[in-house]
Amino acid sequence: MRCPPAAPASPPTGRPSSPLPRPGASREVWPGSPQPLGARYRSGPDGTPGTNFALWAGGAERVEVCLFDDDGRETRRELTELTHEIWHGFVPGVHPGQRYGYRVHGRWDPWTGARWNPAKLLLDPYARAVDGEFALPAEVYGHVRDWPHQHRADTVRDERDSAPHVPKGVVVHDGAPAGPPGSPPDDDWRDDRRPKTPWADTVLYELHVRGFTMRHPGVPERLRGTYAGLAHPAAIGHLTRLGVTAVELLPVHQFAHEDHLLRRGLRNYWGYNSIGYFAPHAAYAASGTRGQQVGEFKRMVRALHAAGIEVILDVVYNHTAESGELGPTLSLRGIDNRGYYRLAHDPRRYADYTGCGNTLHVVQPQVLRLITDSLRYWVQEMGVDGFRFDLAAALARSPHDVDMLSPFLAVIAQDPVLRRVKLIAEPWDVGSGGYQVGAFPPLWTEWNDRYRDTVRDFWRGALPDVRDLGYRLSGSSDLYAWGGRRPYASVNFVTAHDGFTLRDLVSYHHKRNDANGEAGRDGTADNRSWNCGAEGESDDADVTTLRRRQLRNLLTTLLLSTGVPMLVAGDELGRTQRGNNNAYCQDNEVSWLDWSLLEDPRWRALCELTARLVRLRRDHPVLRSRAFFTGRPHGPDGLRDLAWFTASGTEMTEADWYAPRQTLALYLCGDDLPGRDETGHPIADDSFLAILHAAPTAVDFPLPGPPWAQSYELLVDTAAEEPHAPGTRHPAGQPVRVTPRSTRLYRAVREP
Repeated sequence: MRCPPAAPASPPTGRPSSPLPRPGASREVWPGSPQPLGARYRSGPDGTPGTNFALWAGGAERVEVCLFDDDGRETRRELTELTHEIWHGFVPGVHPGQRYGYRVHGRWDPWTGARWNPAKLLLDPYARAVDGEFALPAEVYGHVRDWPHQHRADTVRDERDSAPHVPKGVVVHDGAPAGPPGSPPDDDWRDDRRPKTPWADTVLYELHVRGFTMRHPGVPERLRGTYAGLAHPAAIGHLTRLGVTAVELLPVHQFAHEDHLLRRGLRNYWGYNSIGYFAPHAAYAASGTRGQQVGEFKRMVRALHAAGIEVILDVVYNHTAESGELGPTLSLRGIDNRGYYRLAHDPRRYADYTGCGNTLHVVQPQVLRLITDSLRYWVQEMGVDGFRFDLAAALARSPHDVDMLSPFLAVIAQDPVLRRVKLIAEPWDVGSGGYQVGAFPPLWTEWNDRYRDTVRDFWRGALPDVRDLGYRLSGSSDLYAWGGRRPYASVNFVTAHDGFTLRDLVSYHHKRNDANGEAGRDGTADNRSWNCGAEGESDDADVTTLRRRQLRNLLTTLLLSTGVPMLVAGDELGRTQRGNNNAYCQDNEVSWLDWSLLEDPRWRALCELTARLVRLRRDHPVLRSRAFFTGRPHGPDGLRDLAWFTASGTEMTEADWYAPRQTLALYLCGDDLPGRDETGHPIADDSFLAILHAAPTAVDFPLPGPPWAQSYELLVDTAAEEPHAPGTRHPAGQPVRVTPRSTRLYRAVREP
């Protein structure tokens, strides 16, 4: 059956009131070069400075680069050279700070996936900086939004000019402009020193650039919510006091706000709606948006590195802000819709493995190049130390199924730049077969949601047995002990940006998302939370005391577990989102960190406990093992490297793992740890006993005797409101009373 005919070139609605301006004759275009892609400022063949423009647009018929002056006047120059589907040309006299975009001509035939529309100004996918924000009036859509026949709503081309309503790319210096347009590269960047923290020693701290400093009293008001604000000593001081080794920044690629949010007076706060994979999000810049944001971002990275803190970016290469077939035409859709996106069996539609309307077609060479060029740029030129890949399973899909031999994973594994940085997968997407926890190859670490769910269930009293808990506490060997992977393949977390904050996890049973304007339909209902006896904020002293204890339990469990712990900014302060478990559109005090919480001694004590636990982890290699435990005896005393005990102080038997229980103790032996130190010497450490007691009644726990220890020094007791001062010793064999729903950590003392 023949496809329906293409929509008419001149629809009855959506016509411009006057023809679009034709290119002027103020600048000629020289042939230029197809490499590298993007807009690159350089000297021409005769030494004349200018900018080389190169754009992959495989099926296009014509490409124009559009230059905009400060008053918004447009000059178009046609790129007439075509090399391997790359349109290119050198325009003399175009300097850093110049704003630009593209108009791409071609067929309009949505039934076959062709959606070229030269009336729409398109953002360069390789733009290094972006000036302006996306508004989303009807003119920004490639199709006529108000077409009366809904079954053809996306098929009639809108001829109105979108240029007044979309941001423009900005030509920048290679090497990062630090000052106003036209300023030279920032030469001080060469002084940067990367921390290069080993994975086993890493403590991640997930934060939002804007939300972290918007209410910070120590950061000057003009810098709050910006890259410069995060680089301020007051902000970095909190990170160093906590002892975290890496910040994982929520998306900082240029992103757009969804139309449905703008109509409700909201904005996309999290930023998982990328549209510019090379450009730092301009709204987070204090210094300007005509290229200055690039230098500001670099200075932030340099400041964090100087404090010993790595920078990891949360990146969204699985979809873009153009959404489905009813979404706006901002960049890739208008450049080559069929080349960049996975289309469905009906090419009018998009294959959607992301829940966001579209999926990038990563098996296409030009898309794979776009992603890997972007990744290398952020490592080599912007100084970042790694990436967390949102919905990474979507990137690993071959034509249909997730494939761990996919082109994307293969290219990353052999790339001499990318294989050396930290790579974190969110190992799932929303498509069939998309859940891939434990399946990513060596080099990759993964967000371990099984850790999250198991620890939450244990502390709310919902685990049928403790088999899964044993695996999660000891590095999840059931998931990662293959292919040479190590315990640090597991990124352990209890909370993340998506879901309840830690305080809300112990304060709410039901989500409270009405402020999002979606009638409570958004956000998961599977929170695995427990409100400790009252829903929401409470004045009941017993409830609030228990909640703070549960917070201490969860943080202590996280930081004592083998693997890579991830904290979420503000959890150590007792931050609340008032029960909103999907605050992606709350760019306000719901999401911003409330630093005044530190004025309350109860929350300050929680922050101090967190820092103390991080220090314990840093100082004791047995708490951050580089190899999986064997459970076998070794050494002259025949101690096992890992042993488990029941509430009665006896070692766990096979049957014990299958019985319901709310108390579990683990002994970590520091004798003769796997591996060697940097000088080749054996690694030895103290040994520790941790007791996790989630029952609502106290238990008398007999401390294991020799050969495990002669006595035990109490280091942490989460039943105490204030951090416990080490020094109290308990003889082995003596029962100790463990408070209901609490955790204790002891140092095992083996000498008399």
